[in-house]
Amino acid sequence: MDRITSLMGSQQAQPEPAPEPERPAPGLLSKFLGGGPEPEPEPKKPVGLLDKLHGALGGGPESEKKEDALDKGIDWVQEHILGQGPQDNENALEQAKDETISDFIRGQFKSTTGHEFPVADK
Repeated sequence: MDRITSLMGSQQAQPEPAPEPERPAPGLLSKFLGGGPEPEPEPKKPVGLLDKLHGALGGGPESEKKEDALDKGIDWVQEHILGQGPQDNENALEQAKDETISDFIRGQFKSTTGHEFPVADK
């Protein structure tokens, strides 16, 4: 019977498949809009010689602990607004870039208001 209907053509209309709903782009909005499961955190790596050298040059988790509130705010904006990924283990170059940004913000604040930035630089 199937062969006969295939030769004659189907008389019944086939239902169209439902379109898939649009998924929000990954980032801050997808967290609020329910964009899927959170990525699993990476396992902690053991501290080795290179990690200690990295910390001595001004990078790594140890230097993250020494950041002031402005540096932490810059990291937050880079991670959550700009979507640059976790900022909890930056290398020395990224740390220097963040320090340059914070120095610029402090300088602009002082030139605009005439007062020092409320959070002291570490």
